[in-house]
Amino acid sequence: MSVFSSQEPPTDSLEPEEGKKEHPLAEIVRFSLIAILIVIPIRMFVAQPFIVSGTSMNETFHSSEYLIIDQVSYYFNQPARGEVIVFRYPRDPSKFFIKRIIGVPGDTITIENAQVTIVNEEHPEGFILEEPYIRSMLPAPKMTETLGEREYFVMGDNRDQSSDSRLWGILQEERIVGKVFVRLFPPKRVDYLPGSVTISEELLSPQTYLK
Repeated sequence: MSVFSSQEPPTDSLEPEEGKKEHPLAEIVRFSLIAILIVIPIRMFVAQPFIVSGTSMNETFHSSEYLIIDQVSYYFNQPARGEVIVFRYPRDPSKFFIKRIIGVPGDTITIENAQVTIVNEEHPEGFILEEPYIRSMLPAPKMTETLGEREYFVMGDNRDQSSDSRLWGILQEERIVGKVFVRLFPPKRVDYLPGSVTISEELLSPQTYLK
């Protein structure tokens, strides 16, 4: 008995169906609809592009830089101190601002003599926030703000040229669009999570605590 078979082995190739040639315009329309169905949900719920305009985040970000904003992470994790976020301006939701999170729910923030002090449950004696990212911050009248649930205090890195929580108050969590995920332009400044700084107890030296 022969072990060889005269039958052709099955293949996975596809052949075009005869007699169904589609008009080129119909193909374009179909492709456009598919693209729209894919792109719109991504832009609404996953990631969204923004272009920086203004100087409030110098030197971390500059005008005309192209950023992609992660809109998914905050469904699973709370916004953290040190992260750079994009949000709807509380006084005009049609405008988008980019700032850095300085205070999170439960914090009491005091700003005095160009210095930010934070008191919370983990640090009842308070600590001075070390901010290597700021460009400048002139001394200003003392101010104190205590944050409740879903409330954040944000400031620009270029403090003297920034409209932020010092001027218009706390930011509600529902106004946050997402955090800066990647900088795509200019090419020499391409970066992942640009500007983000993780501030934890391990990073605080004993000298930063208030006594």
